[in-house]
Amino acid sequence: MARIVPLLGDEQESLLAALERHRDAILWKLDGLTDEQLRTSTLPSGMTPIGLVKHLASVEYGWFCATFDRPHEPLGFDLDDENADFRVAPDESTDDVLAFWARARDAAGDAVAEIDLDTTGTAWFGEPVSMRWVMIHMVEELARHAGHMDIMRELVDGTTGDHDRS
Repeated sequence: MARIVPLLGDEQESLLAALERHRDAILWKLDGLTDEQLRTSTLPSGMTPIGLVKHLASVEYGWFCATFDRPHEPLGFDLDDENADFRVAPDESTDDVLAFWARARDAAGDAVAEIDLDTTGTAWFGEPVSMRWVMIHMVEELARHAGHMDIMRELVDGTTGDHDRS
């Protein structure tokens, strides 16, 4: 059963539920794929399901932690290669990438729990942003990439939808 955003929840509870809903959808789209399928692109861009997960870990750490000067792992961003964080090296295991995203999600959850929505941090491009803005942006980011994941999964084996309906 998919999580739902509370119909009468407060702002932070609703934003967090929306984040979790999209995270769940992405994880569900990975379920049952082989390592080869996770590392094979079905798209002209070359994006792979596991590469997308690596990117999501980087942006979760980046927005929720780096923006607010919180500890985080290296992000994988390379200013000379805007797609570096989408690539998974041959020596990076699928389990390593999934664990990286799990740690990023945990760190993001800690940040959301400890930082007020009105608190500001500094975005990677130098402008001040509030935690509220970051949460809204990350709902957009996760929803966008859940859509990418949906397309990639459908091209692999025909699976569609945003959650397991069984």
